[in-house]
Amino acid sequence: MRNERLGFIGAGQMAEAIVRGVLAAELFAPAALAAADVAEPRRRLFQELGIRATERNLDIVPECDVLLIAVKPQSLDEVLRQIGPGLRKEHLLITICAGCATALFESAANEPVRVVRAMPNLPVRVRLGATALCSGRYATQSDLELAHEIFSAVGHVVVVAENLMDAVTALSGSGPAYFDYLIEAMIEAGRREGIPEQVARALAVQTAHGAAEMIIAEELPPGELRRRVTSKAGTTEAAVRRLEELGAREAILQAIHAAAERARELGKR
Repeated sequence: MRNERLGFIGAGQMAEAIVRGVLAAELFAPAALAAADVAEPRRRLFQELGIRATERNLDIVPECDVLLIAVKPQSLDEVLRQIGPGLRKEHLLITICAGCATALFESAANEPVRVVRAMPNLPVRVRLGATALCSGRYATQSDLELAHEIFSAVGHVVVVAENLMDAVTALSGSGPAYFDYLIEAMIEAGRREGIPEQVARALAVQTAHGAAEMIIAEELPPGELRRRVTSKAGTTEAAVRRLEELGAREAILQAIHAAAERARELGKR
């Protein structure tokens, strides 16, 4: 287990997912964790996990080596005003605040503070998340490795340059919603063709799960796997041709671009 003390500023669902992951991986002991949140039910949940929880953010700053900032971006300015005076160069900040640059956190402290920015997505709740990391100005390789360990407990981790984080937000941060949207449409299509809704749901969800597992297991480009199932003049070819005629590929490209542009707008402070 790690020797550092890890504190969570914000004890919402993402923080809970990360906590459950690191505890299951035995990366940290419950006694090495702390959390702060204004909501009493969230504090109670963390306490039930054996973690000290308090209402005041500043309470956990002096006792923790690593602070994971897990608050909504609209609350961040107030949170940084609260904890800024207590931050020291010995602290490592890990932020999962979407659209918030590492420089924002560095400027909140009176001393050079090490920052790692993370963009996890919602499947961290089932430990199948995708998380991208980038380093701030003062962060070390050891800091990045620690953040990598934490997020590896809840899924797959990559490291990118900070100027790619808005694109990451659009691709994988928002990405689960795109697949949910596709599966919704597949279920509706099955229902229209006469399949009972619950049966259509089971088939669509398992098909999505199986297709993802095949991409991982076969280590082939998705396009190659698609071609393998697309027989000449067959049903899949008819479906793919119709998708291309309707501009489905371009719609997806434009949708992710729109999400990236919105992420860039949200990041302007």
